[in-house]
Amino acid sequence: MTTTVTTWHLEQTAPSDLSPAQEPPATAGVRIARAEVPSPEFSHFLFTAVGSDVSWTDRLVWSREAWEEHLHRPGVETWVAYERGTPAGYIELEGQDEGVVEIVYFGLLPAFRGRRIGGHLLTWGTSRAWDMADRWPGRVPTKRVWLHTCSKDGPYALDNYRRRGFRVFDVKTSDEE
Repeated sequence: MTTTVTTWHLEQTAPSDLSPAQEPPATAGVRIARAEVPSPEFSHFLFTAVGSDVSWTDRLVWSREAWEEHLHRPGVETWVAYERGTPAGYIELEGQDEGVVEIVYFGLLPAFRGRRIGGHLLTWGTSRAWDMADRWPGRVPTKRVWLHTCSKDGPYALDNYRRRGFRVFDVKTSDEE
């Protein structure tokens, strides 16, 4: 069976483009922390837990060594949202050349979707993309933050990105088996 998949590429070109989501109330127990110690096992867990029901497959074949190499690259950061101590989702940033930061992966575990954590996590992660140079000596200040999402992702993904101030700069469609 062939499925048509639409992929949207979105960007922000200034920190002022970010339109923050409302933070969850303190009583919700939501906090966001950077996973500062690279852990292939933890990153693999996040990737599979978030992406299993939305067809994330590209990293399923990665060896521990591939994860290790990726996580130790300068400018790769994983920020994790927790609800009362339980991982709820994550956002992975990758610093690229010339002040560009890509949001490579972003999402919530299925049990945490629809609880207003996603907009908050996306706001937090996008802010960290804009201030990445503060954490990585020698890195030029961020000039552009970009990402892509597709029609296989959650039904609210594209709207969440747009509400946070991301603008579509390219759209592609392809057929997948």
